[in-house]
Amino acid sequence: MNLAHPLAPEWLSPRTDTADLEAALLPRDAVRNDEGELTLGGVSVSALAAEHGTPLYVISETEFRTRAREFREAFTAAFAADDSGVGAEVDVYYAGKAFLSTHAARWAAEEGLCVDTASGGELAIALAAGVAPSRIGLHGNNKSEAEIRRALEAGVGRIIADSLDEIDRISQIAQGLGVEAPVMLRLTPGVHASTHEYIATAHEDQKFGLSLTPAVDYQRSDHDDAANPYLGSPAWTAVERALDAPGINLLGLHCHIGSQIFEAAGFEVAAGKLISFLGQLQQAHQVVLPELDLGGGHGIAYTEADTPRAPRQIAEALAAAVRTACAEHGIGIPRLSIEPGRAIVGPAGVTLYSVGVQKDVVVEDGVTRRYIAVDGGMSDNARTVLYDADYSAVVASRQITGEHVLSRIVGKHCESGDIVVRNVYLPAAVRRGDLLAVPATGAYCHSLSSNYNYLTRPAVVAVAQGESRVLIRRETEEQMLSRDTGYAP
Repeated sequence: MNLAHPLAPEWLSPRTDTADLEAALLPRDAVRNDEGELTLGGVSVSALAAEHGTPLYVISETEFRTRAREFREAFTAAFAADDSGVGAEVDVYYAGKAFLSTHAARWAAEEGLCVDTASGGELAIALAAGVAPSRIGLHGNNKSEAEIRRALEAGVGRIIADSLDEIDRISQIAQGLGVEAPVMLRLTPGVHASTHEYIATAHEDQKFGLSLTPAVDYQRSDHDDAANPYLGSPAWTAVERALDAPGINLLGLHCHIGSQIFEAAGFEVAAGKLISFLGQLQQAHQVVLPELDLGGGHGIAYTEADTPRAPRQIAEALAAAVRTACAEHGIGIPRLSIEPGRAIVGPAGVTLYSVGVQKDVVVEDGVTRRYIAVDGGMSDNARTVLYDADYSAVVASRQITGEHVLSRIVGKHCESGDIVVRNVYLPAAVRRGDLLAVPATGAYCHSLSSNYNYLTRPAVVAVAQGESRVLIRRETEEQMLSRDTGYAP
């Protein structure tokens, strides 16, 4: 009997093989070949490592495109006109902060998605990829004037304003350019999503958005509408200011409640609050804002404990909540948009590492944990140390069944917190030079990568139909040193 290790978390199942784990976590075009070696998009991991080196980010182009298409089709179907003729158009924005390259932006655009950017750099990549500016959005809680100006000059489809100050600055810049800025306002609905504190973004005490809660010192007068709970709130003030501001075309409202969320309730509550706000706005100002963006943050499976919802389930639940709320507040369904990033690229990505040093460490009362060091670490995957994120791993270069031991995969950096996979059962027969595959690393791993300890950043390679191609080249030491003014090649 393969018993659970005393140091293993409750959710982690003892195992003698990884077939079920691979089926659940790896891209759908990942299979074992006749020799037991893992192939991704029809390319063996040994061939990928030989050609591109390790660590290596590998992205299944087919999985990326399939997931993008599934979201677009699911939301289009869920918000299509019902028997009464009530429906809405939907835009799916690929959240480029999860992973962005010119190739990824083109894939998203080719699958009918828009692209959401969170900085001038991300905007530059989307534009360089040839994405139509009208299908690009610009986010950010502290956009520079240069970023706002560039977005307006390029003709982006929308700028998401995050503060009262930003409304004024967008107005001034737009007037100076002689254009009208398409603006959405990011509101904070006060929803406490079930996720890590650092990626929950809709509660009150954080940097994003405009709160729906009236200011503490706001005093209602006899002329106030007692039925309007939003009077005196930063959100209400922002909407009124944006409606009056010259050079601004207020398109609608935006919210984002956080990331890596599995439950539907938080999204539904947020949608209900924003629709209630739209209803109050329509009553008070006879203004119908045409668009509503409900953000992204839909969770994916990093481990066997994760149970993500399919795009169809997400879309149907959200459509039902939106229809109900709009009917309750007597408003038409606005044009909807969502912003999945992780849910598209996360499961499409796999990171390959080469095994180095192994040691068994006595933790307590003679109980040992195996430490397996790899040739990367927190410089190519910072999520474990940043968010206590859990991952899984499998031996990729050969298929090993039989005895598995509780292992911790660690990197080569000078930090005890340099952990790639905190807890995983790996074969006892793992040896130096074996390739490990860590699934679900397509989102935020490359985006957060660094040169800590002066490790060069890995390449990003796409696989599809038996071929691989480099999306982002491996950084060389020469490139890294070129930024140092004291370096003389």
